[in-house]
This record gives sequence, structure tokens and C-alpha cells, in this order.
Amino acid sequence: MDQDFTNYEGLGNGSYVFIILALVVFYVFVYWRIFEKAGKPGWAAIIPIYSGLVLLKIVGKPWWWILLFFIPGINLIISIWLSNLLSLSFGKGIGFTLGLIFLSFIFYPILAFSNAEYIGPAGGKTIVM
Repeated sequence: MDQDFTNYEGLGNGSYVFIILALVVFYVFVYWRIFEKAGKPGWAAIIPIYSGLVLLKIVGKPWWWILLFFIPGINLIISIWLSNLLSLSFGKGIGFTLGLIFLSFIFYPILAFSNAEYIGPAGGKTIVM
């Protein structure tokens, strides 16, 4: 009886890998387009740490902010803040920021494939930390 459950578990693990791989490819494609809209190389979306550095450059933050992603708790705050700065950089408001945070699989492609234009780091506003 235990062997039957083992067979089903093995079947499920393969589908999880496929779903995760599909999501990674989807987000690389979306970030590629966002980077190109901001005048950065699209291929940067493929390289994990470098893509974070490019994203920081797009929103106008220094490179050392990438280190904040390795601090538990702080990384969540910085991710939310970067979502806000990214939406401002493309001329969007707080509502779009909330969409990027809570419905990222819908709002990131909207940002990538809509007619939204990159207007500069954080929309040209000076934001001090």
C-alpha cells in the first residue's frame, strides 16, 4: 500500500519542477522586456545577481542595496519599495505598485508589454533613504 503512494508522489514532483521552470522562463521573458524598455540589456534578466543590479540601476538606487536582499525581513521591505520605485520609473502610481506586489504575474507583463515608457529612475523624483 505504501508503494502506491510513493508512485503518486514521484509523479507530482515532476509536475512541480515543470511549473517552476515555466514560471522562471516567464519572468525572465518579462524582465527582459522591462530592461529593454529602460535602455538596459535584456540578456541581463538571465543572470540572477546581475539582474538585481540592473533593476537597482533602473530605479536609481546604489549597487550595495543588493546586499539588503540577504537580510531576512529587510528583503521584504526592500522588495516592496523597489516595486514602488519601478512603477514610478515607468510613470505609474501607487495602485500599480499594489498590483506589482500582490498580482505580480499580471502586472509585470502589463508593465513589460504595455505602452508605458521609462521616464527615468523613480520617475525623476528624488527619494532619500
